[in-house]
Amino acid sequence: MPGSVQSIERAAAILRLLAGNRKLGCVEIANSLGLAKGTAHGILRTLAEVGFVDQDRQTGKYLLGHGILELRGHHLDPNELRSLALNWTDSLASRSGETVRLGVLDDGGDVLVAHHGFRPDDSSQTLDVGSHRPAHACALGKVLLAYDAAAATQASRRPLQAYTPLTTTTPLALAASLAAVRKAGWALEADELEMGQAGIAAPIRAPGGLTVAAVGISGARDRLCDGHRLPLPAPLLLVQEAARAISRELAPAR
Repeated sequence: MPGSVQSIERAAAILRLLAGNRKLGCVEIANSLGLAKGTAHGILRTLAEVGFVDQDRQTGKYLLGHGILELRGHHLDPNELRSLALNWTDSLASRSGETVRLGVLDDGGDVLVAHHGFRPDDSSQTLDVGSHRPAHACALGKVLLAYDAAAATQASRRPLQAYTPLTTTTPLALAASLAAVRKAGWALEADELEMGQAGIAAPIRAPGGLTVAAVGISGARDRLCDGHRLPLPAPLLLVQEAARAISRELAPAR
């Protein structure tokens, strides 16, 4: 069996050290752990990039960051997510001509709509920020479940409500659907939440690959899918581009 990864062991040791002290300088950390200053600085820089440590601007010393403190809570505050994604979701709505939603999983395993971009036409539309959508029956939810094993297990253990004859309603079918999402890197709903309607979604990833949200479009199935209920290339590409762009926004400035 392969051995432990030394850089991860050292990063864990630094986090434990900072957990027991308020603020420490790079030299103090290096001396405490028997590391070269350059090695300690490289690890601290990486931990800062992913939000696990912060550096005091006045003293230059390091302390635990909000990223490590929020591991047991939501991965990303919905208001912060909305702010970071706004330009890209507006652009996605304009370019696709469809409704745009940004979603995260709520505590119950359903999708919480963190942002809703209106379809760019004159039709009557209702803002649904803060509303909830069934994760097993919508593209946003499939993405979020596909990359969250605990949430997927929780979803498979509760009744999966049928919204149409095509809604996924069994744990086996859900598992197969989520495996397909992981393989493709995107999710589709077609006539599963509402007949005649479809949705396409892709993951928003934090540095390191953690999926923290999903972004997608929804609209008439005939506009988003072909005759086999597969996504048309153009809207799929627009969603994937938006997801990648928002993911880049989550990377701390270097």
